[in-house]
Amino acid sequence: MTDQYTDAKPKLNWCQAKELAKHLYGLMLTDIRDLPSYYDQNFHVVDKEGTQYLLKIVNSEDSKNPTLIEVQTHAMSFLRQQGLPAQTAMPTTTGQLMSLEQIDCGFGRQTYCVRLLTFLSGTTIAKASASPHILYEVGKMAAIMDKELKKMMSPNLGILERHDLLWSLSNTPLLEPYLPLMDDDPLQDVMKSVIEQYKTCVQPKLSFFQKGIIHGDFSDQNILVQPVDTGDYKVSGILDFGLLSINYCIFEVAISIMYLMLENPSPVHVGGAVLAGWESVTPLNKYERDALYLLVLCRFCQSLLIGRYNASKHPENSDYLMTTSRRGTQLLTKLWELGKEEVERTWFQDASSFTQLFGAAGH
Repeated sequence: MTDQYTDAKPKLNWCQAKELAKHLYGLMLTDIRDLPSYYDQNFHVVDKEGTQYLLKIVNSEDSKNPTLIEVQTHAMSFLRQQGLPAQTAMPTTTGQLMSLEQIDCGFGRQTYCVRLLTFLSGTTIAKASASPHILYEVGKMAAIMDKELKKMMSPNLGILERHDLLWSLSNTPLLEPYLPLMDDDPLQDVMKSVIEQYKTCVQPKLSFFQKGIIHGDFSDQNILVQPVDTGDYKVSGILDFGLLSINYCIFEVAISIMYLMLENPSPVHVGGAVLAGWESVTPLNKYERDALYLLVLCRFCQSLLIGRYNASKHPENSDYLMTTSRRGTQLLTKLWELGKEEVERTWFQDASSFTQLFGAAGH
């Protein structure tokens, strides 16, 4: 088990970040603060005109593939043109949407891809009180996003065939070397069973799943919401396209359901609302519906195992890396104990009710 990202995360100080903003974008910053990130480094910056931006320094490992970052940046811009609330990249003083910079962060000079992105207002849905209606809207937004991404054109789309991506649910079996991290934890046996069931029940049926370009991390930390007059929320931002890939669309649904369960007081009822929103745009086929429960469990396993591994390598970022673990272990155990039949019954009954409620209301 190797970690190509061990020393890849940028660790710029504020002076270095300010100098980059000035050198690349001609910006004089009046305010700067750190924002959380898994592998990259994000700064919320404000220039002397009061305009807010996100200065994003991509980790040195992913920066080795600038073509992939170009396609991710293009996808953000494309979605924005289609009316979806994605960020866009600002050009440098020489007109480039990204710049490869040699920077020393304390372990020698390495190459990092730097982008200045528009700053989207709102709060992450993780910090909001997520009603069934906003969960429905999130599912609907995810489906609209993936439907639009199917129309995106680029000569480099093939680079999104990321077969070695550990975070892809297609690669659930690659979690097996990480299982010793759970030694002496009763959850280890659950994870072993989930991975085995993926190999026997899901993997043979992948060819029946709808495929397209997916965000791959449409999570509670990457969805921004804003309050509306009704007292509810609307989706105001889609963040972080770092896991964009050509993959199975059902993965998008499962990933969103898993992360949106984390902070919800009625976690088992999250799935039906998200599913109803998704199916208002793109109905699932019977094979996808049958796999949804197990795919949600697979994402829990991914997030818990990879998070635990990375936290051991990067203890200074452990609070963010272990976000899932705070409730994830409990939720994975609960879903496993309830079983596929019971959870599916809840999700599909809820989805039917929310389809009638929100669909009929014209949402």
